[in-house]
Amino acid sequence: MGTISSALSLITGALNADQAALDVVSNNVANASNTSYTRQVPNWQENAPIVVNGVSYGSGVTMTGGVSQRDRVLNQRLLQQQQSSASASALESALTTLQTNFTVASSTTSSGNIGTDITNFFNSMTQLETSPTSNPLRQQLLSSATTLASDISGTAASLNAQQSSLDQSITTAVSQVNTLTASLGQVSQQIQSSSPNQDAGVLEDQRQSDLTQLAKLIGINLVTTENNGLSVTTTSGQLLATNGQSFQLSTGMVSGVSHIYLNGTDITSQLASGGGQIGGQLTARDQVIPNTMATLDQLAYSISTNVNTVNNAGTDLAGDNGGAGNIFAPPAAVAGSALSMSVVMTDPNHIAAAGLGNGTGDNSNIVSMANLANQSIVSGQTPSNYYSNIVSTVGNAVSSATTESTALSASVTQLQNQVSALSSVNLNDEASAMQEFERSYQAASQVFTILNTVMASALNIGVETAVA
Repeated sequence: MGTISSALSLITGALNADQAALDVVSNNVANASNTSYTRQVPNWQENAPIVVNGVSYGSGVTMTGGVSQRDRVLNQRLLQQQQSSASASALESALTTLQTNFTVASSTTSSGNIGTDITNFFNSMTQLETSPTSNPLRQQLLSSATTLASDISGTAASLNAQQSSLDQSITTAVSQVNTLTASLGQVSQQIQSSSPNQDAGVLEDQRQSDLTQLAKLIGINLVTTENNGLSVTTTSGQLLATNGQSFQLSTGMVSGVSHIYLNGTDITSQLASGGGQIGGQLTARDQVIPNTMATLDQLAYSISTNVNTVNNAGTDLAGDNGGAGNIFAPPAAVAGSALSMSVVMTDPNHIAAAGLGNGTGDNSNIVSMANLANQSIVSGQTPSNYYSNIVSTVGNAVSSATTESTALSASVTQLQNQVSALSSVNLNDEASAMQEFERSYQAASQVFTILNTVMASALNIGVETAVA
């Protein structure tokens, strides 16, 4: 009777273990479409053997729960690539938007392109050379000057608007970072309390999901702590979240843009090189756009000051011998010249086409003005060449950013495939496992039935009993 009772206990344990294993499979199937879920497999633990007369007899196994199929090293490598990819993608997007301001027009006669405007502006001077007293040609010169100034100032305004848009996006991302770090601090504390020495299952999945979203926003490093805890820092080492705690980022305006602070320390420049969406957008906002604006300012300043100087050195139709007036608004400094560029001359008679003291039919001064097109008046380059270099610099930056973003995206995809192969639910695998555990359950049930019949025979001595 003792032996039969032990066998019944053994088989009961087998039935319970198989049922628990089937529950794990069922949970996997239920979460097959959940991208944050990590596949679990049953964890079997051998029961302590029974020793009778010095001989050990096995007492079966217990299913102690599901074990998530995850590789922490692989997951961390994926996080690193995701934050690099997010940064490159954000920078590429910003550069592509920036490039639209410098796209070469398809038609050489169309307006709206600064390169074309520069050509048209100086061509209008060349045309005035042929008839220096012509009012229509003078009006044409002022019109082309207005178009040039309008497109340069409009481009500068677009750059400012893009910088402002990036600033708003960065502020929003900072708020998202704070939400995620608060969640990470709480989840890590729960993991420490519930699973200090083993995988925490769905809590671990939640933590990994938060980390994935965080890495796409900001560059991070991970530090494993005791009892399965985790501390999250920026790539430069500032603590963002640890077990039960999080440290909130804040923003404040500096020189018209938002800077990011942690515990009162400005960490904006460190985050710019750290990765994530914020890193890429900070690079665009604080480096790329200001540098591009500076080159545009230099172009506007040089054209305005040189054209004004030459015009004031000649004789106009109004009888001014020198001091005919400015065609463009005189810029106070290089910085801001592009945004403020405008035409202030309204009377075409004040265009000084003649040389100083010469008759109104003279064209020597307008020739000098037209020759500015071929002179190195903008940082050692002609206006057209200088602008072409701006376009080329932006184009090369976009090309480089696109190449880097594409390469990093491919690397992320490769790592995601590796993680998926290990951690994602495959319904074919689950179907196979379910069949295996069902067969095992059926086998244990059959043995249980046989033992029950044998037990009945033992209790009903003398009564014939058939065992199926």
